Amino acid sequence: MYLAKITITLRKSILDPQGKAVHHALESLGMASMKDVRIGKYMEVRIDTNDKQEAERLTDESCKKLLANVVMEDYAFSVEAV
Repeated sequence: MYLAKITITLRKSILDPQGKAVHHALESLGMASMKDVRIGKYMEVRIDTNDKQEAERLTDESCKKLLANVVMEDYAFSVEAV
């Protein structure tokens, strides 16, 4: 069994209105040193296989086909045995 830890973020070229709103709120709270806030998604998926390469392949395929919008988002993941 493997655990995939997936992080999905908007590409740098895509505006992030949620990030802008959070950045503005942080500034309003007196945290002016906080810069360039970006909002993303984090997921953990358990994969029932004994082959790490298969777990990585399935994770990559699931990101490309469903979890991430590859036109607007970048994704990164790690896979570890559990």
